[in-house]
Amino acid sequence: MERRQFLAGAAVAAAAPAMPVASAGAAGGGTLRIAMTAADLPSAHGIPNNGFEGYRFLGYIPYDALVNWDLLHDPDKPANITPGLFTGWKPDPSHPLRWIFTVRQGVKFHDGSDFNADAVIFNLGRIYDDKSPQYDATSAPIVRAAVSMVDKYEKVDDTTIAITTKYPFSFLPWLLTRVLMVSPTQWQAVGKSWAEFGKKPSGTGPFKITRVVPGQYIEMVRNEEYWDRDRIPKLDKLVVMPMAEATTRIAALRSGQVDWIEVPAPDSIPSLKQAGFTVTTWPYPHTWPYVLNTEEGSIFKDVRVRQAVNYAIDREGLCHLLNGIAKPAVGLYPPGNAFFGDPVQKYGYDPAKAKALLAEAGYGPDKPAKAKIMISTSGSGQMLPIPMNEFLQQNFAAVGMQVDFDVVEWGTMLVAIRSLPGAPQSHGVQGINISLSSVDPSTMFRYYARDSFSPTNYNWGHFDNAEITDLLKQAQATFDEAEQTRLLAKAHGKVIDEAAWLFIVHDLNPRAMSKQVRGFVPVQSWFVDFTRITVA
Repeated sequence: MERRQFLAGAAVAAAAPAMPVASAGAAGGGTLRIAMTAADLPSAHGIPNNGFEGYRFLGYIPYDALVNWDLLHDPDKPANITPGLFTGWKPDPSHPLRWIFTVRQGVKFHDGSDFNADAVIFNLGRIYDDKSPQYDATSAPIVRAAVSMVDKYEKVDDTTIAITTKYPFSFLPWLLTRVLMVSPTQWQAVGKSWAEFGKKPSGTGPFKITRVVPGQYIEMVRNEEYWDRDRIPKLDKLVVMPMAEATTRIAALRSGQVDWIEVPAPDSIPSLKQAGFTVTTWPYPHTWPYVLNTEEGSIFKDVRVRQAVNYAIDREGLCHLLNGIAKPAVGLYPPGNAFFGDPVQKYGYDPAKAKALLAEAGYGPDKPAKAKIMISTSGSGQMLPIPMNEFLQQNFAAVGMQVDFDVVEWGTMLVAIRSLPGAPQSHGVQGINISLSSVDPSTMFRYYARDSFSPTNYNWGHFDNAEITDLLKQAQATFDEAEQTRLLAKAHGKVIDEAAWLFIVHDLNPRAMSKQVRGFVPVQSWFVDFTRITVA
């Protein structure tokens, strides 16, 4: 495929939303205006939708989690966790499923009310207690899909919360990064409505949301009273806006309408650099696969077909067309990662081997293997899904496979991945092309364990291997890090050999920004610390 043809399908210019004008405040930190890849504003009420891009811009900026991400560490290492609104944690020595957490004292919500242990219980009720008045039936599944192991929670005293899990789970603090704290007082003040709360939100984070213009943009200002004095933002104001089309984002950056864009189109990168813009790429815990339906009736029930598609695709060629903003993926983790393991299968571009495996599975010229894959038009970590899938479609055709696409909006795909593979929300597809993260050590359990079959968790394709599930359970039942690593690496090697997914590429998280943006340091995380950034 010619690069020109590839890019022709990448994006079509569209009208950008109305955008506020940048201005400098008294502190001189300036205003940073960001164009996201989302087609709509993520929800601002403390459980962001739109995937991790929602958490990146309307999660960790205006809110704190119970446990925060450490984004000020060595950029050559994946981000670790650090105390947030819980200052410490430990397993209960008398109860193997119970954890004890210490609640941070002296923190205020943006509305001036106190953050305390009661606020923690309120927020956990929003997610887990469908009998509580604050239960959020629409958004709670976004958190529960990942933090599904929570069984019970209780306030021990004013400084202590206890959480009990359904099974031994040593990685619980990592998952509590998904649980953001919102103000119970503000929820009551807006009429006990989460929709209304999203228009006038109140968290404890380093930025305060001051204006929500539905479908267009959200403005935030520096929280001068932020509890972590070392992370009071330098910026005066931060504005985020949805802009799904890559060419629209590039035009907005070039014209000075925005200062920062996510995911510039690959072939725009040289000219952006030549024009004086800063373009950054950095590895982060991301993969862009096909999650495969392995239930009866799907061609991917057969491991030989799953292995065949992993040999059928030209990952290097795809990365070349992407101008180096991705690298080939042969597993959830890249080779060299401590969790990669020692798989037998060494996937590379081998059409002959792919054809042989398909023939073994009973497919050939008289009986071509057929599948429909759900793909999106854009979205968090989705890169350039339509032209990338058109490239892969040619690879499949070359080995005798007929692969068609069900093209949906990002929000539709997020609902599908949390649904049963046979549910109406999954549209009858045999695979979902969704960008996914590997930000914590329990990731494989959510993706590949039998216990994590959707709709409980993210094993949408109901991939089922008893040995892999057992290894993952053992890993999360021990607190010995070396043993965790050994078990996870062994499990990952088997995930690769069993071809649980079609592994395609790892994104390198490209973004482009004006030279006036100062202080940005890319780290190996889906998230960004905006507190150090200024706009000259």
